[in-house]
Amino acid sequence: MEILKYILKRILQTIPLLIIVSLISFFIIRLSPVDPLAELRLNPSVSQETLERESQRLGLDKPIIVQYGKWAKSFIKGDLGITSNGEEVSTKLKERIPNTLLLTVVVIFLTWITGVPLGILAALKWKTPFDRILTVLTSIGMAIPSFFFAVLLLIFAVKTGWFPVGGLTSANFADMGFFGQVKDIAHHLFLPVVVLFTLSLAGLQRQMRANMLDVLDSDYVKFARAKGLSEAKVIYKHALRNAINPLITLLGFEFAGLLSGAALTEYVFQYPGLGRLILEAVLKSDINLVMASLMMGAIMLVLGNLLADILLIITDPRIRVKS
Repeated sequence: MEILKYILKRILQTIPLLIIVSLISFFIIRLSPVDPLAELRLNPSVSQETLERESQRLGLDKPIIVQYGKWAKSFIKGDLGITSNGEEVSTKLKERIPNTLLLTVVVIFLTWITGVPLGILAALKWKTPFDRILTVLTSIGMAIPSFFFAVLLLIFAVKTGWFPVGGLTSANFADMGFFGQVKDIAHHLFLPVVVLFTLSLAGLQRQMRANMLDVLDSDYVKFARAKGLSEAKVIYKHALRNAINPLITLLGFEFAGLLSGAALTEYVFQYPGLGRLILEAVLKSDINLVMASLMMGAIMLVLGNLLADILLIITDPRIRVKS
């Protein structure tokens, strides 16, 4: 019951955050002198009736604060408007959000199952050649800009032809069997995952190493060893549980960082995700698509932080008492 109360409290706390994000985004976009319906007016497939309906929905003839109110009311109702191409914004989001979530979840999963064990090993083998080599490699990983690394891998893919460039599936995807489809998606995901995984792994491994070194030097670990407990029990039952708590806190920030970093990676590899959609919408000044995409991105970040809070309250009873 306490956990449910805590979750409800955290959800209520995110509502003002989402309102602030929407306000800042809306006013920055609307302060631009560009007509938000300019692209729609140039599209011959969009009827005059649709243009008038969009203009009325956004309240373009009203003061900007009234325009925000109209947009917020439409957003809550689920009426997200149409894109500059005349497509439903909701349809575009339904296509892109699952793709970005797939990419992000795969990267986080691979990062954690690799970064945590490597961080533990580096701490246990502190100042050994293994630890020093790992430190150099992670430093390189943290120093490489994601955009630059993505471009290098893109050139590699084009030159060798080993990996597909663009999209999430092949043209004959529907004709493949189940395992063929899984293999095809994995083949398309490989390069974007490598870029984001390399950058995420470096930070997580170093953080885990630092936490573990700090915990291994604590009095209760020394006392556990003095009692004659096995090294495995000391490491995995006593030290690891306390060392991993700060990483769970960082999970929400990692989710946020991946979403923002994925935008450039998706753009380079022409991956059909939310980040690429936002970039393309900003370039076209497509207010409906920009606002809806930004809000969906903010909601996903909030959910990521909420997940981290829930995991932390489960693993650390002290937080349960304080909340």
